Amino acid sequence: MMDDMAAIFREELRDLLESLERGLLDLEAAPQDMALVNQVFRDLHTVKGSGAMFGFAELAAFIHSFETLFDRIRSGAAVVTLDIIHLSLEARDQIPGLVEGVPDPEGRRQAILQALEAQMTAAAPAAPAPAADAGHARLTFGLRGAAFAMGARPDIILDELRSLGATAITCDTSAVPPLDRLDPGSCHLLWAMDLPAAVTEAQIEDVFIFADADWRLSRDEPLPVAAPDAVPAFEPTAEATPDSPALAPAAAPRAGAEPAAAQAGATIRVPAERLDALMDSVGELVILEARLTELARESRDAALMATAEQITRLAARLRDSTMTMRMVPMRSLVARFRRLVLGLSDTLGKPISFAVLGEDTELDKTVIEKLADPIVHILRNSLDHGLETPEDRLAAGKPAEGRVELSAEHAGAEVLIRIRDDGRGMNPDKLRAKAVSAGLIAPDAVLTEAQCFALIFEPGFSTAAAVTEISGRGVGMDVVRRTIDGLRGAISIDSRLGEGTTVTLRLPLTLAIIDGLLIEVAGERYILPMAAVQEIVELPAQKRVPNRASDFLEIRGRFVPFLRLRQLFACDGRPGPDQNVVIVTLGDTRVGVVVDRIIGTNQTVIKQMSKLHANVRAVSGATILADGSVALILDVTHLLALGQSLPDPATREVAA
Repeated sequence: MMDDMAAIFREELRDLLESLERGLLDLEAAPQDMALVNQVFRDLHTVKGSGAMFGFAELAAFIHSFETLFDRIRSGAAVVTLDIIHLSLEARDQIPGLVEGVPDPEGRRQAILQALEAQMTAAAPAAPAPAADAGHARLTFGLRGAAFAMGARPDIILDELRSLGATAITCDTSAVPPLDRLDPGSCHLLWAMDLPAAVTEAQIEDVFIFADADWRLSRDEPLPVAAPDAVPAFEPTAEATPDSPALAPAAAPRAGAEPAAAQAGATIRVPAERLDALMDSVGELVILEARLTELARESRDAALMATAEQITRLAARLRDSTMTMRMVPMRSLVARFRRLVLGLSDTLGKPISFAVLGEDTELDKTVIEKLADPIVHILRNSLDHGLETPEDRLAAGKPAEGRVELSAEHAGAEVLIRIRDDGRGMNPDKLRAKAVSAGLIAPDAVLTEAQCFALIFEPGFSTAAAVTEISGRGVGMDVVRRTIDGLRGAISIDSRLGEGTTVTLRLPLTLAIIDGLLIEVAGERYILPMAAVQEIVELPAQKRVPNRASDFLEIRGRFVPFLRLRQLFACDGRPGPDQNVVIVTLGDTRVGVVVDRIIGTNQTVIKQMSKLHANVRAVSGATILADGSVALILDVTHLLALGQSLPDPATREVAA
């Protein structure tokens, strides 16, 4: 049972460490914010208390010293400094190793604590003049129910009370039953002690956060007469042993706090593989629901059709609920990025302001898991090569402090993630020249500005004069592009010399089920993601006789390139007279796709292609239709790239 409880603690520890890291990083920008200090202290207190409960004694000892330092900040005995934050983050990184029993042969953990203690001492404010004796408070407490069976540790509780200044601690054993009636899982002891008058009820609540206890805090009461059964509590004392007064019920919860029962039922932890299995089952249900609907329509049976409609509604609700459960906010990644910026700011000697917008924007958990490394790499390039040194920025009339902004927002069924910097920007002419010298393009190649920026995604491409251990603009960016392509997303760059660079990632909300447009080309059916479909227009008569696989249309005063899927897929036969053009879009880019027939919308359960088809760029996946046949899902990003590669319509006559 303890092994299961320890596993639960490890799961909760991840959230606590994330909260702790986020609080420490927030303190960098607001070192005077006592709410943040209290948050950090509470996270530490929770890690320590839970760790001690599950037998991680070394962890509890390490955190106790760490926690004490932040308690001194709470009490005003020290102030937050940047060095304290750096050391605290390093201490936070030691916690997983302590939980897993990783040894520390070099004594780094003790060195961290000693450095933190030195920083606290150096950062301590001037000591105030001694105040007159403000009196004392009297605390009495006992543990309720099967306290020992639930892992309660009175010795840890007493240590925390001593850190608050508890003295004259005594234990009343008068309620302990005879041995033959003793329940070893219950605690029959009562404790009493003196505390400084400055100790608050909130501090006492923090002590008992993991213990089901009755306690009472009274102030300036005369010391009670010693009881014959009262004995010292875990420490020798020659003082009289005061009796323990009757205990009041545990303190009421703070204002605004939810009842314990409500908090316990607020969330439930579910292993990720169970969500994946549920999503797979929902996907199969959606396929069968489509098949049932098709059969009901063919049968024309009213009862069967009504049943199919009900199942369709239920399947849609189940699908939406399951997809919602898989959604994870960007917030889960932000701490890692802020930590990266904080570290590189010191390493590079560049003061950097890092802003995050849209932390609550949600994506599918699979997308989130694969998104972290690409963003980290883009940020490293931006900080190392995008931002100038403080001296260069001042010479250019900019503030010495550089600015990097990470933003996320929903756009239909997509999420847009942008990484902006106000650095030097990229020179398209320099990029083109580098590509020519590297043999990536011909010397006479004509590239647009966007195509020049896209060169940094070529393997091994870099404009850095010297490779640094941090990054080189473009080094590894081909891996970034492959990762984004694998997520069925797109990446684009906009840059202005002297003003900065913006990298935009377009990603689908989910990789499981999408709304699709079912089309037909030469008797074969395909799916276009509805999120990318802007409009559908009829193919003009003068364009119906194909003399090439691609052409242009003029739609509301703008030239839009279009592709003939029949020619691209090398299909036999001739198309029918009523062809349509589906206009797909990604950002400001639009491309038309000529199809033989529009069949309708479709709930598309995405099935991954086999490894044998990994290099087929025109297709991003497959789905099973209601009749059991397979339809390929077209890769809109690839279609847009083909459309963008067409010659400029201004260079040749284009019919309207």
